[in-house]
Amino acid sequence: MHFRRFDVAGPVEITPTRHGDARGYFSEVFRADRFTAEIGEVDFVQENQSLSAAPGTIRGLHFQTPPHAQGKLVRCLAGAIFDVAVDLRKRSPTYGGWIAVELSAQAGNQLWVPRGFAHGFCTLTPDAVVCYKVDGYYAAAHDKGLAWDDVAVGVAWPALADPATLSAKDLVQPRLADLPAHFTMGA
Repeated sequence: MHFRRFDVAGPVEITPTRHGDARGYFSEVFRADRFTAEIGEVDFVQENQSLSAAPGTIRGLHFQTPPHAQGKLVRCLAGAIFDVAVDLRKRSPTYGGWIAVELSAQAGNQLWVPRGFAHGFCTLTPDAVVCYKVDGYYAAAHDKGLAWDDVAVGVAWPALADPATLSAKDLVQPRLADLPAHFTMGA
C-alpha cells in the first residue's frame, strides 16, 4: 500500500498494491494495522454505497457535526469520480482549502477524509459506483453541507460537473463564510 499526503493536512490517498496474473488481480484494499500506523486508530461502523447514472453528477459537499462527525474511507467500485475534501477546521492553517483526487475502479485507489472535512464528488463516467466506510453512524440532525460552488473555497470542478444533478438539499447549502465553527483544529 502506498499512502500519499497533501498540502492540506488530514486527507490521505491510499493506493493498494495489486498482484496480477492472466486471471486478473488480487489486492488488499484495507488492512487495519497499516491504516492505523499511517492514519491512526479508526473504528469503521457503517458502509455506504451509491450509484450515479450520469457523468457530471455532483454529490456534496457533505459532513456531519460533532458529536456525530464522521471520517470516511472512499473508493470507486465502478467508473471514476473527481473526489473532493474541504478543510472546515477553524484555526487550521488550511481552513477552507481543498484537495481532489481522481478515484477509479481501474486504479483501485481510495481517499481517507477525516472528521472536520466536507466531502463530495463529481462522476467522470456513466454508472459510477462509490463505496465508503465511515467511523460514525448516520445522524440526520447532524447532517450538514457546504455549497459545492462556493467561490471562497474555489474547487476547480471538472468541466462536465452539472449543477442540474444536485439534490434539493445540495442546492441550498450555505457558503463557508456562513458556516458556524463546527470543527476547531487543536481543540
